[in-house]
Amino acid sequence: MPASLRLRVVLPLPLPQAFDYLPPHGETASASDVGRRVRVPFGPRELTGFVAEVATVPDDGPAGELRHALALLDDAPLLAGELLESLRWLARYTHAPPGEVFATAIPAPLRRGEPLPDTHAWAWTLTPEGRGGIGKLRSGTRPRRLAELLRDGPRDEDALATLLDDWRGAARALARRGLAERVAIPASRFAPEPQPGPALNDEQQAAVDAIRATDGFAALLLDGVTGSGKTEVYLHAIADCLARGRQALVLVPEIGLTPQTLARFRARLGVPVHALHSGLSDGERARTWAACLRGEARVVVGTRSAVFVPLPDAGLIVVDEEHDASYKQQDGIRYHARDFALVRGKALGVPVLLGSATPSLETLHNARGGRYAHLRLQRRAGAARPPAVRVTDVRKRPLDAGLAPETLAAIGAALDAGGQVLAFKNRRGYAPVLLCHDCGWSAHCRRCDASMTVHAGGRRLQCHHCGYRQPAPPACPDCGGLALQPQGVGSERLEEVLAERFPGFPVVRIDRGTTQRKGAMEKHLDALGERAGILVGTQILAKGHDLPHLTLVVVVGVDEGLFSADFRAGEKLAQQLIQVAGRAGRASKPGEVWLQTHHPGHPLLNTLIAGGYHAFADGELAQREAAGFPPFAHLALLRAEAQHVEAVHCFLQAARSTIAPQPSNGSDLELHGPMPAPMPRRAGFQRMQLLLSSPNRRALHGTLDRAVLQLYELPEARKVRWSLDIDPVDLY
Repeated sequence: MPASLRLRVVLPLPLPQAFDYLPPHGETASASDVGRRVRVPFGPRELTGFVAEVATVPDDGPAGELRHALALLDDAPLLAGELLESLRWLARYTHAPPGEVFATAIPAPLRRGEPLPDTHAWAWTLTPEGRGGIGKLRSGTRPRRLAELLRDGPRDEDALATLLDDWRGAARALARRGLAERVAIPASRFAPEPQPGPALNDEQQAAVDAIRATDGFAALLLDGVTGSGKTEVYLHAIADCLARGRQALVLVPEIGLTPQTLARFRARLGVPVHALHSGLSDGERARTWAACLRGEARVVVGTRSAVFVPLPDAGLIVVDEEHDASYKQQDGIRYHARDFALVRGKALGVPVLLGSATPSLETLHNARGGRYAHLRLQRRAGAARPPAVRVTDVRKRPLDAGLAPETLAAIGAALDAGGQVLAFKNRRGYAPVLLCHDCGWSAHCRRCDASMTVHAGGRRLQCHHCGYRQPAPPACPDCGGLALQPQGVGSERLEEVLAERFPGFPVVRIDRGTTQRKGAMEKHLDALGERAGILVGTQILAKGHDLPHLTLVVVVGVDEGLFSADFRAGEKLAQQLIQVAGRAGRASKPGEVWLQTHHPGHPLLNTLIAGGYHAFADGELAQREAAGFPPFAHLALLRAEAQHVEAVHCFLQAARSTIAPQPSNGSDLELHGPMPAPMPRRAGFQRMQLLLSSPNRRALHGTLDRAVLQLYELPEARKVRWSLDIDPVDLY
């Protein structure tokens, strides 16, 4: 007898299996349904999932027991071709539920089952009443300035964002009075004329030529010192990609880099450049994703999640600052955007360009081993020269907010000479600890094994791990004493002290607390402009920002990263120091870097200063190989948490028994644990972990392929929250 067709549907649930449904009433299933969104009943709920497969069921099989899907939501598959196969690969590699992987790849409105949005651009134009009423608007106000910008014709929203701060509020004010309106326009209507860039030097030209000569997939490491003009190489490679009628995807590590990159790319490429990052609304992200799917978006600049955009006409993928840890997703589906970009590039048959002044040791190892092409830029572009580096021994020195007297004198001299100064402190808040000087009590989070960070000049306590907040107590809760004192230095306190010491100069703090609002980073940098002044920043400012008037960088608190138990700590510190030092002296003004430390003879500092990042990498790779750490081994971390530690321990013990290879198999897989996490309690949950290590990636994944499905079936798994992290970046 003929067989019936059923839909195998993956749902956004932490379950590894697909669920079988009959097609919606009155419809028939076919292979062309794979990749389409489908709305199905699931218990008492309705969920939106994806058709992963169309299978046959004999007429005498269980098809009569299956429920019907409610509706297929797309005329054509939303996930198809290369993107669908790449997502299937990601689900296999991360050992994650396919439904959650598919849901991660699309914007929230599409996950909710909303239709694919229109992808036209938006512009603002004056109404007939507005064209005749400009003179009635008060001079100097934003509505008047916006109306004057629109007097010569419509302006698209991207252009308005670069021409006028808070233009949206002004536009709404004009719209309420009937003087302006929002209109839909073709996305390419207001594409700017491409502007010429600086001439390439011989190193840059050689890199561009190597990229142009690449036929099909290749991984290329653009290894260039800070200020060497890597972005110019990107722009030439993207322009060549556009000339061939292809799309380009550019990944950047932080939202803060996106506006600067967008402005530069829009000015140089002469095409609309689309953005995709978490600072946009759900609707904006969905429109960019849809524009990529339709082939309308020719250049996309985005953060980690942009790696999932469809690329039907792919020509080039660029990963800027490829070493940055923010490319690793730390919750949900724990993918690494850089690594997934390489997988997609291979599937699409296009080159993937990885750029960094401080390549990750994994990437550098691959380049040295010949798996990646290695393109070097060893000198700064134009007239810029590397900054001079000075190590300042602060032992037995009086410190004011962590700053030595000679450091403060150097800051004053740089300001008096008309330069800008960056005081780098990679710890936000006012102080790391609130301490009672009488009895030794310190403020700890009631939900985590962590100190509460002092904020707002000592008035508020906040846990940076779970987000818990409370007012600072007026007296010590233990002894009742009034000698509560903030201990240590955060970016807020550094800002306060520098503002007091240099009252004639602006002090601008840039950290997570001051850059949460859309456009905040640009506003802060624009407020300082070209004037002499001080930037106080955390690692946000160490990532790729071009600050041409910066002449002095002061790194406060180098020592915090010198003695960490994390095997990656040295690499992270070296990258951070090189990156933040690279902000100085990027234009015609010479730059200087002061590193304050209590350990001036530490080998890491001496190696960096004497030989640079590559000398450090040589020694670090040798140590990693001897110790059996990545890139010479492959790791997986099984984490579990529950309110009671016994449940966590029982689950991980059962998991170890499930995963452990049989002695007769001769496996070189090693298991470490169960052991407490470095922070055993966070957000009220007890946390433990099991680390898996193997020099053979295939052996590690073969073991996990066999074991992960069994982990879901363990009775102990129902009492905990657990996750599996392949290639973990942080062993926390």
